[in-house]
Amino acid sequence: MSLGEPLVELQAAPLGLDVPVRDVAILDPEDPPTAAAGELVLAIGARGRAALPALRAAGRAGAAAVAVKLDAPGQADALREAATESGVALLSVRRETRWEHLDSLARAIIAGPDAPDSPGAPEPNAGDLFSLAQTVAVLTNGIVSIEDTSSRVLAYSRSSDSDEVDDLRRLSILGWQGPEPYLSKLREWGIFQHLRSSDAPIAVEPHPELGLRRRLAVGIRAGAQPLGTIWVQEGAQPLAPLAEQALVGAARVAAAQLVRRRRELSADVRLTQTLLTGLLEGSTGPQSLATHLGLDLRRPATVLAYSAHTTEALHRSDVTGLISVHTAARHRTALLAPIESRVYVLLPELPPGLPMTTVRGWADEVVTAAREHLGVPLRAAIGSTVEGLSQVPDSRAQADRILDAMGRGGVDLDVAALIDVQAEVLVSEMLALLQERGGLRDPRLTALTAYDRRHGTRLAESVLAWLDALGEVRVAADALHIHPNTLRYRVRRAEQLTGIDLAQPQQRLLAMLQLRLPADE
Repeated sequence: MSLGEPLVELQAAPLGLDVPVRDVAILDPEDPPTAAAGELVLAIGARGRAALPALRAAGRAGAAAVAVKLDAPGQADALREAATESGVALLSVRRETRWEHLDSLARAIIAGPDAPDSPGAPEPNAGDLFSLAQTVAVLTNGIVSIEDTSSRVLAYSRSSDSDEVDDLRRLSILGWQGPEPYLSKLREWGIFQHLRSSDAPIAVEPHPELGLRRRLAVGIRAGAQPLGTIWVQEGAQPLAPLAEQALVGAARVAAAQLVRRRRELSADVRLTQTLLTGLLEGSTGPQSLATHLGLDLRRPATVLAYSAHTTEALHRSDVTGLISVHTAARHRTALLAPIESRVYVLLPELPPGLPMTTVRGWADEVVTAAREHLGVPLRAAIGSTVEGLSQVPDSRAQADRILDAMGRGGVDLDVAALIDVQAEVLVSEMLALLQERGGLRDPRLTALTAYDRRHGTRLAESVLAWLDALGEVRVAADALHIHPNTLRYRVRRAEQLTGIDLAQPQQRLLAMLQLRLPADE
């Protein structure tokens, strides 16, 4: 078995490691414990000791292995003993592993690298498609499955309520392929003909007499070549208003995944990411990426940059999937690259004269969807629109400047271009320079903030509020919630302690900047 340490751990192998695995069986907790010779049995819903009947039944049937999730480390001992007695291998599955991911990966391994289209099995590396299906489910408020051109299920979203799932969905998932009586109806209604010839989504109206709920579908296509279909079934709630738009983007993302998979996915993706990251960082020229993806070097391009309060939130697969799907829905050739604490989206080959408001709208859709669907607050910065791919590093640098300023505070926007925050960006960069180069700071102001730390006073804060209010004592006092006379005293006291003369314009200017530095500076 070659699933690897990240997903499963071998607990027992009484017959050795060379036992062939011929198929995968999913054992539902409500079904009687059965198995067949050579099967890998996935004991879903039966944790720990509850999996003992399945383990013993698998041994009697000559199954190859049983995969179980454990509630506590000590449970492995009893299961290992039963596995050894039964002559069947025991695999413990990590708690966070999704059964559908493990199932698809196991089937892909059994099919082998030369048989991606073997009947009944998802394509290799289908985990990416499962993530995509889940993202589409969140964006559409529906129940999603992704199928190949033979209506074999490649991936599907999770559904917490089985009552929401109609017969077509249920039978498709159980059999990894759409049942023929339903497929013939879809052919009769012209659904498949539309999906093969058009990029536009199509609605399939409900047919209660057939056990079918309303659904949307979109073809996955590479040019004129059909690759598959994404289906979204409506559950207890109506589909989201922008469900069709999300499907268009998802189809483009899925097409890229399926095409790359046919061209040896891992190597191709690594190369694309390496070339894109190199271009964004300025370490690689644009020609390699343009040649690799067939992009026009001389058409306009823009970089969008996204950040979150935590890097972990930003780099979650559902967040990056959401960014990818939304952006692909708006721009066919968009490319995404996570770099350190940010996610960058390159929009190459933009139409000449594309308004900034259009790109801003795309970014705002992503930020809004992340907040509403995933509960993740994102910030987005729009880099400059440059004349060609060779200037992409300049667009990325501008987007970074904007995000830096947004991260330091003082910018009450979720999406911004430089024109929105020009002053904030420049002041932010001046403050960064003051932080880095202590020799540019006035030691008297440094002494004032140190005095506040030692004595628990608020002199520096009061001086800054007074300066920000252009000397209007009552305005500054109201902002600090103190009496005007208290503010006057604090400003005089600050001048006495430090020798600063706030009547001098240059000293006022420096104080307005330096007092904005963090207090520990």
